[in-house]
Amino acid sequence: MARQSPQRPDADEPELDDTDAAAAADEVEEDRPPADRALWEDVRIDPVEIALPSGTGFTLRAYRQARELTPTDVAERDQDDPFLARRQVVETEDDEEVVILDEEFAALSAEEDDEDEEKDAKARRKDKAGASDDEKAETEDEDEDDEAGDEEVPVFLTHKGRLLLFKTPESLVTFIRSGAPNDLSQLDSWNELSERLEPADIAPLDEDTYELDLVVENLRGGHDAWDHELLIEAGEIARDLAYALRLPAVLDMLSSGSSLDDLDEALRASVNGGVGGFLGRRRLKKIGAQTASLGWRTIVGKISAVVDWRD
Repeated sequence: MARQSPQRPDADEPELDDTDAAAAADEVEEDRPPADRALWEDVRIDPVEIALPSGTGFTLRAYRQARELTPTDVAERDQDDPFLARRQVVETEDDEEVVILDEEFAALSAEEDDEDEEKDAKARRKDKAGASDDEKAETEDEDEDDEAGDEEVPVFLTHKGRLLLFKTPESLVTFIRSGAPNDLSQLDSWNELSERLEPADIAPLDEDTYELDLVVENLRGGHDAWDHELLIEAGEIARDLAYALRLPAVLDMLSSGSSLDDLDEALRASVNGGVGGFLGRRRLKKIGAQTASLGWRTIVGKISAVVDWRD
């Protein structure tokens, strides 16, 4: 259809200035009905949009109890893992394996973590000395209960250890309707989604849109330039992806007590306001921008390496 030329306003009708035009646009936006969420609420699955350095794509995410899920099979993926050659396995006195994820990041973060590790070690020794056998047994029972699968965990549209990302809603819907194998097909609501889904339904909420492509540059800009919301949301999606894609290296980098976890906690505290916000901002000033950016560069790289882009 030929593109029509814009019509000129009637002479009797006043032209809108920039302020009036913006207000009119806002009214149109408010009058526009929101995307229908009924389907996603029924199937308990959500569309997600993720931006990576290599592009932006759509996928799906759900949360289910761990005992209901079969983890993605990573055997084939790990054979082609480009990061395996960079890993250094170090044997400790307890015969445990410690994986050094990124030499440059590890060197910078080790110095910052020494003092915290010493405090944690003292606390652990004190806890062990004061705990009775009954208390230890009770703790072990609680851990076993957690491992039984009562915890709600994330699962994405993945296959053989790779995250499936689609450049358009249409290509995502075509894949879902095709019946191609994927890890979400084990969900009891998958067939219903396949039958009802339309491209217009692929409209992620703001809280399900993540910009991992901006994280490293934002951190490099220094403390005053840090976008707290961007970085907090990046931590949330990175943890979910690391769990669902079975990326223990990324989980370790974001685990409790790590430098990047300290960054996340300080960011969350700083946005709360009050005394907690003041203390959070003080903690942020003590976190090295270079260490944080190097750590996140590694995380984004590891996630990007296991993405399967689909047109």
